[in-house]
Amino acid sequence: MTQTLALNLAREAILMVLLLAGPPLVVAMVVGLAISIFQATTQIQDQMIAFVPRIIAVFVTLAVTAGWLGTILLNFTTRLFEQIPALMR
Repeated sequence: MTQTLALNLAREAILMVLLLAGPPLVVAMVVGLAISIFQATTQIQDQMIAFVPRIIAVFVTLAVTAGWLGTILLNFTTRLFEQIPALMR
């Protein structure tokens, strides 16, 4: 395995991780910010108010984007298996 091939593989893997983790993290951040603003304006400081909607939003996001995320993961895995002969050189 050449250094260029290893770096290319690592770059693709990092990009895939960013694509897979991006949507749930963005949704959790936006929902968390909205709930924090709500809590600051109403002066309600219950931790469950911050936690439950964020978890529900992340689960909904994962359910909605599951097909797209699965396609990205499947394409990466297929390309990786197709590159196995080149990796052995």
